[in-house]
Amino acid sequence: MTLKEEIGRLEYTAAKTRKRLLEVVYNAKAGHIGGGLSSLNMLTALYFHTLKVDPQHPKMENRDRFIMSKGHCVEALYCILEEKGFIATELLNTYGAYKSQLAGHPTIKVPGVEVNTGALGHGLSVGVGLAIAAKMDKKDYKTFVLMGDGEQGEGSIYEAAMAGSHYKLDNLVAIIDRNGLQISDTTENVMSLEPMKERWTAFGWDVIEVNGDDMTSIVQTLDGIDFQNHKPHLIISRTTKGKGISCMENILKWHHGVPSEEEYRKSVEELETVINHCKVL
Repeated sequence: MTLKEEIGRLEYTAAKTRKRLLEVVYNAKAGHIGGGLSSLNMLTALYFHTLKVDPQHPKMENRDRFIMSKGHCVEALYCILEEKGFIATELLNTYGAYKSQLAGHPTIKVPGVEVNTGALGHGLSVGVGLAIAAKMDKKDYKTFVLMGDGEQGEGSIYEAAMAGSHYKLDNLVAIIDRNGLQISDTTENVMSLEPMKERWTAFGWDVIEVNGDDMTSIVQTLDGIDFQNHKPHLIISRTTKGKGISCMENILKWHHGVPSEEEYRKSVEELETVINHCKVL
């Protein structure tokens, strides 16, 4: 498969998953759709291009590990796990229902979920531990951690950043979904994060910036990681909150919002146009 064909396949998968995420949030009448949409390109590239995982054997010994540190956006992860074959459509349809196995944050009760998350700032610390374990056991699996940018206000992240560099964890990839908005305001008004690249470089990390709204940029970045450079890796994925649904893009209220019937109908039509376009390509 050529790179162009691979990108087309991933863009089609991402478009389908965006529609499914919209359906899940609308039916459940709850969910963090804005940050889910902004991270879906990265999640798609990880699960359908990069990660060494097997839905038939979710606990295989040498699998790559993925941690959704921004656990409030779990609906996006659930949709990816459904598309990959880890969970059944019938299960995902129960999201938001009484006694559903699918909680509002990732839980290890769900196949394909490695770590319970949701208390922001903890995912990277767990990822550091997993990466150290791989080194100690002489295993070649990689650990990937997806964080939110609002999450960067948590001090535990910077303790993990120091540890990652100290232990030369080149088998660890941290990703920041840099959409610029958090629950109450822009990230820069709440707690300024820039200069982000320089800060993480000073911690001793291999820092790469990528256009997270562009699948080609994501794939080329993931493919280009040097897992033998003795440095942990940070990808700053610059994205648009609510990506793919025009009425939600870069609008604060969609951090945690449910579309009306009319918004849902128009958004489905918009996404179906993208899906059909991807099919033609």
